[in-house]
Amino acid sequence: MADKIRAEVSKDLEALIPRYLDRRHKEIEIFRTQLAAGDFEALRVGGHSLKGSGGGYGFPDLTRIGGTIETAAKAGDKATLEGALAEYADYMQRVEVTFI
Repeated sequence: MADKIRAEVSKDLEALIPRYLDRRHKEIEIFRTQLAAGDFEALRVGGHSLKGSGGGYGFPDLTRIGGTIETAAKAGDKATLEGALAEYADYMQRVEVTFI
């Protein structure tokens, strides 16, 4: 079993985090569908949004992954997108939130 990834999130956001994380789990499947359809523009927009929200909610790794998705989508780089989506799914399975 892979190690958990710890994310320290402000207590001020505690009420918002379950919904935020639920949306991220659903988003992975949406991104996979978009990739299968070759919808790079939708992936670019989604990656940009993830990049913008991740750090604000206390998940800098999501900001980084979102940036990778956005950049790869702009380039039409399917292989990098596949890797980024695999990393996104792995992160979401392993992340453990601690409120500080």
